[in-house]
Amino acid sequence: MKRDVEEKLAGSLTAETTDIIPFLPYLLQDFWELGSDPAAMAELLEKHIAVSATTNVLDLACGKGAVSVAVAKKLRVKVKGYDIIPEFIEFAVQKAQEHGVAELCDFEVGDINEVVQVAKGYDVVILGGVGDVLGKPSETLRKLKQTIKTGGYILIDECYLKDGGKQEDVGYNNYEYLTEEQWATLFTESGLELIETVSAFETEPENMDSDSGMAAITKRANELIEKHPEQKIMFEGYIRSQQSEYDDIDNHLEGVIWILKKL
Repeated sequence: MKRDVEEKLAGSLTAETTDIIPFLPYLLQDFWELGSDPAAMAELLEKHIAVSATTNVLDLACGKGAVSVAVAKKLRVKVKGYDIIPEFIEFAVQKAQEHGVAELCDFEVGDINEVVQVAKGYDVVILGGVGDVLGKPSETLRKLKQTIKTGGYILIDECYLKDGGKQEDVGYNNYEYLTEEQWATLFTESGLELIETVSAFETEPENMDSDSGMAAITKRANELIEKHPEQKIMFEGYIRSQQSEYDDIDNHLEGVIWILKKL
């Protein structure tokens, strides 16, 4: 894995150092949904796209496959999911089988920076909660846009600064957040039509709330400290970073899901 990719991956999963990447599957073992709300995403697609036998969906940084499985199950469409962590892909394959959509879901280990260079002609592309892994916002939108057909859709999970909020207020500064107005300008400049915005936290059937989520992560981090006492500082840093991210979402950031149409 390239160093810059490692750094962005670590940042997107609330880590201060790339050294923690091998431990992320253990730390996040209690979570299936990693940042995005599968039900809300599936409902948005059902509401706005005309599904046919040939509809195909690309799920970038699919994590453990929660969104892919929800979309495939609700819309009965084919979904191709990529994630760079092999353990996540293994879990996604298992979940697709459990939910009866194994024939619709195809999961593969891959760097999404490489995937977007070759993936073309999709009806929908999904990107959920991965920060600047694909670059700055304008670059991310450009890369997503090139993977879909004209008239296709982008489904993106993101956070923006709340009204009056400033970057310096954000405790977990893994990348620079924009305002809602700045995002709206970027959509227009990128040739994308904003179809609908929903709160990323309206429905969370399986995601843990911040308290239970922090309890699970703290438990796993403490277990790792017992196994690897020489790495105690790193694991304690992960706990602090995760708490900062939860605090930011509660106080300084607005989590949203946007569905955009390529003009």
